[in-house]
Amino acid sequence: MAENKLFQEKTSRRTFLKQSATALAMATILPSAFSCSKKDEHDCSKCTASVCSKFNGVQIGAITYSWRSMPAKDLDTIIAYCKEANLSSLELMGGDLEMVLGVPENPTNRIMAELRAKMTPPKAGERPKRPEFTDEQKAEIEQYSKDLKAWRVGMDMAKVEAVRKKFNDAGINIHIVKFSPSGWSDEEIDYAFKTAKAMGAKAVTQEIDLKAAQRLAPFAEKHDMYIAFHNHMQYAEEGFSCDPILAVSPAVMLNFDTGHYFGSTGNHPCDFIKKYHERIYSIHLKDKTGPTTTPANANQVWGQGETPIKDILTLLKQEKWPIYCDIELEYDIKPWSNAVKELGVCVRHAREILL
Repeated sequence: MAENKLFQEKTSRRTFLKQSATALAMATILPSAFSCSKKDEHDCSKCTASVCSKFNGVQIGAITYSWRSMPAKDLDTIIAYCKEANLSSLELMGGDLEMVLGVPENPTNRIMAELRAKMTPPKAGERPKRPEFTDEQKAEIEQYSKDLKAWRVGMDMAKVEAVRKKFNDAGINIHIVKFSPSGWSDEEIDYAFKTAKAMGAKAVTQEIDLKAAQRLAPFAEKHDMYIAFHNHMQYAEEGFSCDPILAVSPAVMLNFDTGHYFGSTGNHPCDFIKKYHERIYSIHLKDKTGPTTTPANANQVWGQGETPIKDILTLLKQEKWPIYCDIELEYDIKPWSNAVKELGVCVRHAREILL
């Protein structure tokens, strides 16, 4: 791969940050600084005056995992985060959605904390003992599993649709819900697809796996939805191919993580996108180093890594392929910033490329 040619047009980090700092400062004064303007040649019908992240036909969004470091996320907080970062599209983590819907509290973390508090520190050279659940704690966890299933199966879709409406009223659309339900019961898998559909999404996401595709494809077909498979480093494994997975059903699509793909293989993501664009529902965007760089396959601040983000976005703009592009923020955040501010900078980066 001719890396110098591929990456020579990367935005200068210093120039980009200078431009972004000015733009972000404007946004604190003028809410529409990042919103639709006459310069943007795209459909703004679903945007509000203060939030719009579709630029020249390319929908930029984010997965809510990106702000995992932020305080508890009720519905109003999630919407506020989107407005601050100028995000009008989301891949919503299933846990975030279920928290908004009032999921029963999982006792496992509390029980583990109680066990750790009672543990005697190991002596020098000894391995720490693995905590063992008491019969009462085991019973509590088993009861939670039953309660959780009952809560899911009994979910009133009108409640879900009310959550969707609040997002939509704020100018935010949900295109995926990341439930990863392949290990759930049939009834709970039905719940996952029904709930995602009620949220306005067309897909549920899951880590890429042939058995998971075989398990989930019939449910996706039943609900006229997609099951979209996300990758980490699988494409770097010898002999791995997504072809047998895609062959399971037309309802099987890809949630293609371009950063993990490039960071682990060193291959240009655009080549993959060109080949599989009809089976790619959405893309994850992140900046990483390649597999031969030191450190290898490492998350970087946008503009400091080697992932050809500009090439990816330019390709989608030119080809007009209807593929969602979601920022997945994984790089270390400095103490003076936070995940929502960094997402805003990433959105600005994408906008600068696309306009």
